[in-house]
Amino acid sequence: MAYRVSKAHFNELVEAALEELPEQFAEFLEEVPVEVRDEPDASQLSHAGVSRGGLLLGLYVGRPRTVRSVEDSGAMPDMIYIFQQPIETVCNSEEQLVRQVRVTVLHEIGHHFGLSEDDLERLGYR
Repeated sequence: MAYRVSKAHFNELVEAALEELPEQFAEFLEEVPVEVRDEPDASQLSHAGVSRGGLLLGLYVGRPRTVRSVEDSGAMPDMIYIFQQPIETVCNSEEQLVRQVRVTVLHEIGHHFGLSEDDLERLGYR
């Protein structure tokens, strides 16, 4: 059974997860907006390789810091999306929701720092 909360409360959980970041990582995220959306749109699902009806909890759009060069100066800014309804769908309690929001936020931030899905799974952020 899904555990639902208000948009305001969900945003507070995302902010709390971001505030837990160590300073050495947080300073590199000042230019990376984190946007909470109800659910992913069709283009976001496609970008992530998720079929319609599939669950996408979060999405990093950008070029990881580990592969950037001076040629990226004109590129669109990086962006992290966190999707409230899919996250709520996989949670049954406030405790699970808090943990899943944190894991999802850290997962997407990990992509910004160049971590692969395998790296993130090893770290417990999948």
